[in-house]
Order: sequence, then structure tokens, then C-alpha cells
Amino acid sequence: MHVIQGFVSLFARLMIAAIFLASAAANKIPNFTEVAKMMGEAGIQQPTIMLVGAIAFLILGSVSLIVGYYARFGALLLLVFLIAASYYFHAFWKLPAGPAQMEQQINFMKNVALMGTMVFIMANGAGAWSMDACRRCAEPTEPEPAA
Repeated sequence: MHVIQGFVSLFARLMIAAIFLASAAANKIPNFTEVAKMMGEAGIQQPTIMLVGAIAFLILGSVSLIVGYYARFGALLLLVFLIAASYYFHAFWKLPAGPAQMEQQINFMKNVALMGTMVFIMANGAGAWSMDACRRCAEPTEPEPAA
């Protein structure tokens, strides 16, 4: 059972991180100038600096989740990214009723589900087959006091 749990845990972390790595590698990095301009138009101050930060959060958070090294902190980085992205780019409440509002509401709710995933990881850790789990196993335990 431990092998199955380890594999499933690792596979789940890979699936979770995939959307964030793809966002950085396939969108934000190759289209850096366009994304920074769009961020500025959305009202984000210092969009170039903030985009560098967003890319760093996406990559560091994703790698942290995949390998399970300080996964709780990696999940926090991704949670901060999701909160900001949801507020600035999926503000469905600012749109008139219609297809555009529905699309942004769906994107917003997808991000809320991912936020829940990050909070779950922050509460429970990365699980089996993670560096965090290996680190816990390697920590020396305190000897029992003599009676």
C-alpha cells in the first residue's frame, strides 16, 4: 500500500504543478512584454517587476510541490499568485451579465478550487514520496527519559 500511496501522491503533485509550470513556461516567459503590458492595463503597478515575481512564484512553487521540498511554502507562493491573478484578471463581478462574465466566473472558480488545493497542502504537507517526508524520517527522535 505504501508504494501505491507514494506513487499517487507524487502523481497528484505533478498534476497540480503542471498548470502553474505551463503558465510560466508556455505563456508568461515567451510573451513577457505582452503579458507585462496586459498587467499594466489591468492596473498592476510596476508590471515588469511584478511579472518577474509572478514567474518566480510559479516556478519555485511548482518545483517545491513536485519534489515535495518545503511544499507548504511552495503552496503558499502559489496561493498568493492565485489570489492576485483571480482578483486582477477574473473579476467577473465587474462585467455585465453575458458570456464574458460567465467565462471569467468559471476561471475565478477554477482558481478558487486551486486555492483550496494549496490550503490543503499547507495544512497536510506533500505526502509520501516527498523530500519533506524523507526529512521527517531522517530527523533524530529524542530518547525517552529514564524512569
